[in-house]
Formats: sequence, C-alpha cells, structure tokens
Amino acid sequence: MTIAFTRYTADTAPEAAKPILGAVKAAFGFVPNLQATMAESPELLAGYSTLWDLFGKSTLSATEQQVVYMTANFEHECHYCMAGHTTLSKMQKIDDAIIAALRSGTAIPDAKFEALHRFATAVVQNRGHVDDAGVQAFLDAGYTRQNVLEVVLGVATKVMSNYTNHLTGTPLDGFMKGNEWTKPATLRAAA
Repeated sequence: MTIAFTRYTADTAPEAAKPILGAVKAAFGFVPNLQATMAESPELLAGYSTLWDLFGKSTLSATEQQVVYMTANFEHECHYCMAGHTTLSKMQKIDDAIIAALRSGTAIPDAKFEALHRFATAVVQNRGHVDDAGVQAFLDAGYTRQNVLEVVLGVATKVMSNYTNHLTGTPLDGFMKGNEWTKPATLRAAA
C-alpha cells in the first residue's frame, strides 16, 4: 500500500471516534493498529465495534467464534487478522491443533469444529450462496438455524477488518510477534 493512512490515538482521532478508541484502550490497555486506522471513519469504527460485540454475544462458543473469524481471515488472506486471532486463540487456550489447522487451511481434527470450518469457508467462498446440502450438513453436525445466521455475522465482522487491512496496509501490533502469517503458497496458487 503506497497511500498512507493515519493511525489515530484516543486524543488525535476525529471527535466521533474518540470515545470508541477510549473504550478500546480501556478494554485492551492500548489501541490496536486496526482500530487506530479505522478511526479515520468513525462510522466504520463504530460499526466494527458493534458487530464485534454482537458476535461475542452469539450462541457460538469462544472456540467456535475463533473458527469463524480465522476461516474468514484465511479466505481473505488477511495477515493482520490471522496473526491477531492466532494470538487471541492462544490466550483463550484454544487447542493448538485447531489453531494450526485454521492457519494452514487443513481439516480440524474435531468433527463438529470442522463442520463449522467447512460451512464458514463455503459462506465466504460462495458469498453466502451455500446450497441446501451444505446448510444441511452444518445442521446435521449439531448446529442450528440461528448458528447459520451467526456465521454470517462473524463473516461480516471480518469483511470490515480484513478489507480495511488490505486497503490501508495495517502493520502488525507488537503483541502479535511470533504469530505472523502468510497464506501457504500451495493454497494461494489453487485459489
């Protein structure tokens, strides 16, 4: 990215973004580069923060939420969000095998999580046009119709962050060190 975007603080951000960045800083102890960049558009920052909070309240477990988020990050090839969610997943003590599978684009060893991974992949790759068999396989794995729509919410949240990162070249935050990510070349060529 050659067009530079400002990374704002809670003090330098546009007025409408200041309280949101203040809340982010209070929650995390700092303002991540993603939100600092999103502050250029207070509406985007507010929308992202709202969707993030709503998805966190969904009926999907913390692990299931990370499966959805990391699947979207993988499919969108977002180096920033994949590194960030790898770190968050480790902090949440999510099984290393699940994290490794999501980072490499391989099958998750747990059948139910893998069904979620396959469904979320289909939602992203097909832009929501998942056939009846795909939806039914997800339901047959123990998920609900509510979960179908919660996956859409999680993917929508990641569209906002992934696309922002692509357009602005958001640099990784220090807390992501050791979790850098690039989509495996063999999968990139096939995509």
